[in-house]
Amino acid sequence: MLYSTDKEEEKRLQEYYDNPNAERKGRGISWATHMAMMHHQFNVDKSIKEMDKETLKKFLHFRIACIQEEVDELKGAAKTLLPQLDCDPEEVVDALIDICVFAIGTLDLFGVDADKAWKEVFDANMAKEVGIKKERPNPYGLPDLIKPDDWEPPCHEDNHGKFEGI
Repeated sequence: MLYSTDKEEEKRLQEYYDNPNAERKGRGISWATHMAMMHHQFNVDKSIKEMDKETLKKFLHFRIACIQEEVDELKGAAKTLLPQLDCDPEEVVDALIDICVFAIGTLDLFGVDADKAWKEVFDANMAKEVGIKKERPNPYGLPDLIKPDDWEPPCHEDNHGKFEGI
């Protein structure tokens, strides 16, 4: 089995893996599954399994540096250092997606269920209320999301993967 213990889901994923450009009729797969497929195709997942804790820690720092490099590219593409210049939309989109690839890919490589973690964060954010964050200026008039008194943060305690103990 590639990615799922459910036989029907595994069949769908195998078909996707065998022909990723086929028509899906609205049934896509998650970014996390895409990353797992990529790691599997290039044997990255196997390499990670052989790493000891010290190597995993260094690998995590490497991935963080890769994400920072993409953030720096995003800033350059958005011309945040020279705001009088127009942004480069191609490079902005590319940098944003690369940040997602490194972040979601890192979760996958460290054995975190990214879909489960996403749902935890999403549900916690959806439980917030519209308000005003006095500590952060909001010049765009968009709603700020405020934690109500009974708000509970996302819980990832059973989903730390290999981050546990490194």
